[in-house]
Amino acid sequence: MTLDLSNILTQQEPFPPIEEVLSSKGKIKILKILTLYDELNISEIVRKAQLNHATVTQHLDYFKSIAIVEEKAFGRIKIYQLTDDIKVRVIRELIEFWERSESSSALK
Repeated sequence: MTLDLSNILTQQEPFPPIEEVLSSKGKIKILKILTLYDELNISEIVRKAQLNHATVTQHLDYFKSIAIVEEKAFGRIKIYQLTDDIKVRVIRELIEFWERSESSSALK
């Protein structure tokens, strides 16, 4: 699937620069994990990212504030997933492409 990127520049919603969104390995790890696993609770994200709980919480709060991540609460359990924003879909496609490229390179 190829995204139609023509309407990205015309969106009215504020979105921080990509340098800020992807400014740390921790943020990229979390985006990658949520791309690969769709939705997870914070404990699973912490375990898979091999980051501490406070760092993951901080990054998830940031992503929620800029509408990259959604949080669903089921009592005390919170589940996180990427939103369906066009820019998030582009990030998701980049990560999926990168992962496929790494997998195919490893097979050669």
